[in-house]
Amino acid sequence: MRQSQLFTKTQKQAPKDEVSLNAQLLIRGGFVDKEMAGVYSFLPLGWRVLNKIIAIIRQEMNAIGGQELFLTALQNPELWKKTKRWDDEVVDDWFKTKLKNDNELGLSFTHEEPLTNLAVKHVGSYKDLPKYVYQFQTKFRNELRAKSGILRGREFIMKDLYSFNADQAGLDAFYEQAKAAYKKIFDRCGIGEKTFLTFASGGSFSKYSHEFQAVCEAGEDLIYISQKKNIAINKEVHNDEVLADLGLEKEALTEAKAIEVGNIFKLGTKFSQALGLKYKDEEGQEQNVVMGSYGIGPGRLMGTVVELNNDERGIVWPEAVAPFRVHLLQLGDTQKEAEKIYHDLQAQNIEALFDDRDTTPGQKFADADLIGIPYRLVVSSKTLEKNSVELKKRSEEKTELVKIPDVVKYFEC
Repeated sequence: MRQSQLFTKTQKQAPKDEVSLNAQLLIRGGFVDKEMAGVYSFLPLGWRVLNKIIAIIRQEMNAIGGQELFLTALQNPELWKKTKRWDDEVVDDWFKTKLKNDNELGLSFTHEEPLTNLAVKHVGSYKDLPKYVYQFQTKFRNELRAKSGILRGREFIMKDLYSFNADQAGLDAFYEQAKAAYKKIFDRCGIGEKTFLTFASGGSFSKYSHEFQAVCEAGEDLIYISQKKNIAINKEVHNDEVLADLGLEKEALTEAKAIEVGNIFKLGTKFSQALGLKYKDEEGQEQNVVMGSYGIGPGRLMGTVVELNNDERGIVWPEAVAPFRVHLLQLGDTQKEAEKIYHDLQAQNIEALFDDRDTTPGQKFADADLIGIPYRLVVSSKTLEKNSVELKKRSEEKTELVKIPDVVKYFEC
């Protein structure tokens, strides 16, 4: 991609009303644009990052047997009334609207009800189980306050997977697979070392649910971490009884602020009972399907990556989710040589952003640091005197010269 043609511009300052670091850096770097509080558009750079995160999540969901589908955002209230979740006293963040015939509709904030209802049409026998389906779908939540950039939006993409098993043992086994898959996702996205499996309230579903919390000062949650066991406890269940269950002592825990980057629930039969999702077992007896729910917000994960990977100059993207692998900067009268390097990188499918703009070296260096692509290559008259380019990792201060014939080989390693 030629930076001169890129549909975005960097900014020296973020909007004055934007207090969150992730939004400040993403807006300044030209990754997202703020439409209104809690509502962001993803520009080409940001869309590339988001899709790389989605691709990682998709790979790990497929690896544990997930099948991708896509449900509707518009919701029929009659379905939700069966689980009592249409009531604003039960769910207070619905976006509701009306058709021209005055019938009421909702904009989905989650999809347990419609997916369970869909499963009724496809599950009738024990032979139809288990099934694991997921989607990447826009969700809408009428948040009272949306002040954390893309960490907490009113409109956002969610990956939600739902498991359908014949019994509790089947659910328990898949639940452990999902835990492991989530850990792989956070490891691959570059925040694994700071992300802890966290015990939280299971609400009406079970005694505990599990969150994945990334330690970060921008977090809205308070957790207590056991470094020894590599787990944490959400403040809401931090009492003498979660401690006893987990064999932990108060003195062994470290308090920290954190961002919830994923959650998993054992739903049991709550939704299958309410919506009539049953199957016949081997004896021909009807049984309720046992369910689980597993969520990750790719945008929230992207914002968390930014909150945890930055310096005073801008973003420092982990390589797996960076918009490009290489940022090629052309300085001075070096267009011919820079163009050849750019084409050589493209020919080997090495993703490169080519700063071919007619602007100052200072502006190019500042933008490269702000955008945060992992490797910077500089082509200048000075480097060409040595038949080389200057190579610098965004995460390091040192630079080195690489001979032009060796540039592509360097990135093929």
